[in-house]
Amino acid sequence: MNPLRADQIGPLDMFKIGIGPSSSHTVGPMLAALTFRKWIIGQLENKSAFAASAANLKVTVELFGSLAATGQGHATDGAACAGLIGLHPKTASPDAIWAAMPDLNESHCLEISGIKISFHPAVDIIWEGWLMDNEALPHPNTIRFRLWAGDAIHGEQIIMSVGGGFVEPVDAKTGMRQVPDQSANVAVPYPFNSAAEFVDQCNNHNIAPWQLIIRNEEAKGTSEAILREELAKILQVFNQSIEAGLLAEGILPGGLNVRRRAKALFKQMQEGSKPSWAAGDLRPSIYAIAVNEENAAGGRVVTAPTNGSSGLIPAVWRTLKETNDLSQETLQNGLIVASVIGALVKTHASISGAEVGCQGEVGTSCAMAAAGATAMLGGTPNQLEQAAEIGIEHHLGMTCDPIKGLVQVPCIERNAMGAVKALNAAMLSLASDGQHLISLDRALEVMKQTGLDMNQRYKETATGGLALG
Repeated sequence: MNPLRADQIGPLDMFKIGIGPSSSHTVGPMLAALTFRKWIIGQLENKSAFAASAANLKVTVELFGSLAATGQGHATDGAACAGLIGLHPKTASPDAIWAAMPDLNESHCLEISGIKISFHPAVDIIWEGWLMDNEALPHPNTIRFRLWAGDAIHGEQIIMSVGGGFVEPVDAKTGMRQVPDQSANVAVPYPFNSAAEFVDQCNNHNIAPWQLIIRNEEAKGTSEAILREELAKILQVFNQSIEAGLLAEGILPGGLNVRRRAKALFKQMQEGSKPSWAAGDLRPSIYAIAVNEENAAGGRVVTAPTNGSSGLIPAVWRTLKETNDLSQETLQNGLIVASVIGALVKTHASISGAEVGCQGEVGTSCAMAAAGATAMLGGTPNQLEQAAEIGIEHHLGMTCDPIKGLVQVPCIERNAMGAVKALNAAMLSLASDGQHLISLDRALEVMKQTGLDMNQRYKETATGGLALG
């Protein structure tokens, strides 16, 4: 179990503005490459460390495990190239990001701090297997960056992309996953490391769930004003990705010939062309499809908590805003509450499809959306915990088996179905007193164990299940 406490993971950790198609296979590798670039800059400042070989520098990037198995479908190589030239997924335009690899394949050269370093992506990005130096990987998504000086390795960094755009270094001496330093944890006024503790803190102190997190974030150095300012940006990207998806037409990239359909579905809904049992409201599904089509095309989205599940929460928030006239502050409060559930999953299970399957991605997002929706609609702490548990419970065992490793089939529709499940979970919890047999904490224990038991073929490797076509 990750020793990092849930109360140390805030809303701005769980929700990150980035680019598609994958948080673990695109955003994470891009951030890892950016980290390595910064390390190189530090090395170049000490020019004596290179001596005469400084004029013969080269970079190689080795992709292991799931990154190698499905990385081409997720554009992992292009993302790594973008990070190496200094681009950040939050601030760089998608066009600039996806131009990086073609440019490097033409120039065969990185320029860092005025120094030219040989790097030819077609040759120097190496697709490895499930072992590193004949040893087991520290994580299914592992990258090794090396800086060569002549024929000698000057230095290397091994970095894991652990889901949701989170990256973690590997201990250089042992080659094993680094354990987060618990001494770095900040004391917060309302500590919690389980769903039960969070609910108890809310009830015992008579404090709204989002206010509890706001107070904790202030203790960690982020004011409420700054937090809300950043959450407003998150909500803006939610809407932008929905609108972009509703306007776009054509075929998604990658070779599956999947046609975008959000625009046509939205038009049918507006015209009233739908089956009577659909109650005339396909918005949650259509909005989710719109976002996930943008994600599949490498566009701007928000990890929620991952890119593979990036359409679900925006769809639920947009639907509830339209049906219940929710204020911006209420929508922000919902994001704050949703982030608590994401933090609990990350701490006690995983949000990485390569670790636990799609239950960690769409399942987590559904639970986050259900809890946030319940909070926005006036639910109690007990009810939002129940809603989150329902969301997790009914995704347990879901595999991650995208065809050709592309975040398209079945990923796009899974977000649509998850959005509907989240709203239903919220309604069920709001109609009850919040008392239920299975706790969220117990569901997370089962989720983690199910992920461990799941065959590796069904965890983002494109070697089993639906991925076989």
